[in-house]
Amino acid sequence: MKTSLLAHAGRVWLALILIFLYAPILVMAAMSLNASPFYQLPFKFSTEWYEQMAGNEQIITAAIRSIFIACVTTVIATALGTCASVALFRYDFKGKRLLQILLFPPIAIPWLITGTAMLIFFFFIGIGRGTPAVIAGHVALALPYVIVTVTARLSSFDIALEEAARSLGADAWTVLRRVTIPWIAPGIVAGGLFAFAVSFDQFVVSYFLSEPGDSTLPVMIYTAIRKGFTPEINAISTIIITLSMGIMFLATRKARFGGEH
Repeated sequence: MKTSLLAHAGRVWLALILIFLYAPILVMAAMSLNASPFYQLPFKFSTEWYEQMAGNEQIITAAIRSIFIACVTTVIATALGTCASVALFRYDFKGKRLLQILLFPPIAIPWLITGTAMLIFFFFIGIGRGTPAVIAGHVALALPYVIVTVTARLSSFDIALEEAARSLGADAWTVLRRVTIPWIAPGIVAGGLFAFAVSFDQFVVSYFLSEPGDSTLPVMIYTAIRKGFTPEINAISTIIITLSMGIMFLATRKARFGGEH
């Protein structure tokens, strides 16, 4: 009886958490289809805000730029982070522990401080503001997430598998390509998703490093809200969330998270 009561309480608690997480998103999605610009009820279905969003060149340009920067950041951060994780896993060298510890502060340091530091640094070395600076800043922020995620996957890797492959005549590249990479693929996918999310959602660093008039979508949304909120923001946000959740679902199914083989 007591166990049944605890199980029921656990299900209720989980339901409350899910409501807390998803209720704002569902309300936003519903209001993106409401004809009233002031969220008046009763609800009247309309696709007006999606039509206006499709014709809003500023939103479309900012969204395309954010996707481009996020994709480039994902490729660079995932490649560098995976290589770094494999190196940290395979080799012992002086200062390795210190290097591993130094990976965590960029995650914990407030992005406001990080953005200010990057702005000063990039001007100091002559890069200044612009897309290259934004991408470099996003890669720096995303790298720790990729390294931590891939390293976590590598922690369950049996090094004997690589040794067995070498004993059968496989060279280092073949071992990496046919043994190591397939095993850590879920970690690489997860790290790439983290990198994309960190980049696409990044506001502070993008705000500091973007050139005037060449903003990313988060910066554009912030600017639009300051001038006066419009349901078009609900529309573009709903589309982004739908696509993101769809990609996450496909990635988890493809990578078989949860230990399935």
